[in-house]
Amino acid sequence: MADFIKTISKDLQESQINWKVAILFIPIAFASYLFHEFGHWCLGEFLGNDMVLSLNNASPKSGRFIEASHALWSAIGGPLFTILQAMIFLLICIKNKSTIAYSVVFFAVFLRFYCIVFGGLQLQDEGRIASMLGTNKYLIAAIVLMILFSILWKASRTLKLSGKAIGYYSVLSVIAILSVIGTYQLI
Repeated sequence: MADFIKTISKDLQESQINWKVAILFIPIAFASYLFHEFGHWCLGEFLGNDMVLSLNNASPKSGRFIEASHALWSAIGGPLFTILQAMIFLLICIKNKSTIAYSVVFFAVFLRFYCIVFGGLQLQDEGRIASMLGTNKYLIAAIVLMILFSILWKASRTLKLSGKAIGYYSVLSVIAILSVIGTYQLI
């Protein structure tokens, strides 16, 4: 057991994960969810819809958009803001070699990946966008994920993180996502 703990400790050190990084994953998750939904809210409001915002939803107060095209633009807002979040924190990661900034990048990417793969594509923004555009149901998801994985690749290279580190960051992300989902279900 002592060898196992030593190995994990060494892996976490190589992965640049300390207690601060691990603890911050929970607030990073909540902020990432809210920022994604804020993207939906912003585009909906910009187009003149009276929108409401919650931890995992942004929609018109009336239940309907003023125009059908507004639903498309509002749907685009979430993934667009998630990509924006990843890009901003990639720049911070590059400039400061910050594991906290890397954690924000990682979680943004992991959030979209997790939702698309495990949340049912048709229920996710990317699936709805593809449906509204009348295109292949996987196309928008593939584009969003390619952009996000490219950003994550650059951030991982910046900090010289291994595949093992990605595994540890994934575990932290799963715990964080489950915390947000659990909280949302309690509300």
